[in-house]
Amino acid sequence: MNENQRTFLDDLLETPSPSGYETRGQRVWTEYVAEFADDVRTDDYGNAIAVHEGDPEAPSIALTGHADEIGFVVRDIDDEGFVRLGSIGGADKTVSRGQHVSIHTDDGPVSGVIGQAAIHLRDDHEIADIAEQHVDIGAADGDEACELVEVGDPITIATTVEELHGTRLAARGMDNRIGTWAAAEGLRRASEADVDATVYAVSTVQEEVGLQGAQMVGFDLAPDAAIVVDVTHATDEPATPGTRSNGIELGEGPVVTRGGASHPVLVDAMREAADADETPIQLQATGSRTGTDADAIFTQRGGIPSLNLGLPNRYMHTPVEMIDTDDLNALAALLGTFAERIDVDESFAVEI
Repeated sequence: MNENQRTFLDDLLETPSPSGYETRGQRVWTEYVAEFADDVRTDDYGNAIAVHEGDPEAPSIALTGHADEIGFVVRDIDDEGFVRLGSIGGADKTVSRGQHVSIHTDDGPVSGVIGQAAIHLRDDHEIADIAEQHVDIGAADGDEACELVEVGDPITIATTVEELHGTRLAARGMDNRIGTWAAAEGLRRASEADVDATVYAVSTVQEEVGLQGAQMVGFDLAPDAAIVVDVTHATDEPATPGTRSNGIELGEGPVVTRGGASHPVLVDAMREAADADETPIQLQATGSRTGTDADAIFTQRGGIPSLNLGLPNRYMHTPVEMIDTDDLNALAALLGTFAERIDVDESFAVEI
């Protein structure tokens, strides 16, 4: 990862992009891909699409990640000036209290904290639901608070990117800025190699609230194949219950999923690309669903061969999601190799 690529990753991670409020993050992404894409466009809901125009006779593939992150929203403002919360996506109530937050208003960010009574004062140690938690912005009363924020403003935890030992990186929103970063970098590699396939890089919206953007894009683009990049649980740390371990480890390479939406022809093709690249990969069984945009894309237009390609991630849906940048670099390179290996007459259909 060179300096320009790392700056792009940091910019994505530091730009708030909760579901339904992805515009700022999508601007960062489209500005970057415009440097090497043949065309960049967005749809009415803000899904962003960049393309390398290949041979018209060759297949088209989409490399996708979702732009949105989990967060909160201003649900109400009470008479005392405290902001009442709603959830955006799968916000975790066990890690929200005691956090610094930013409320993103039309006039700029407003700082606050999610209040937590001191341990000395608490009799009940049960964890309050998000709807029972509040943000303190320092307002004297409801009128003063309403001058600063309004109902519907999105809220994100105010963490930033932290470099840990070696090649480990922690930040809020790795899920799934790593996917949009990888899609962009896969497109760049495909463009530099001038591959035969038409390659779309896609940054979708509203994955965390129901895979909504992927449904729109899958129907609109109708590619011959889709590779959906998202995080997957790395369970190589002590907090994961032993019965939930999946064998996925940080630093051991990208994860090719098998089962569910992941198309067997694409699974084989990605494994062959990894062998050709000498890229270590991990395998994961997904059963009936992947929990990613692949679940929405693969049933569009009568069926679009799709594959969920994962990046190991510790502590998902917390403010300290952790990845290994070696895994991320390998994943982006693998996308480029996969695109290069697609022949003009390639077919992704299963043989019956």
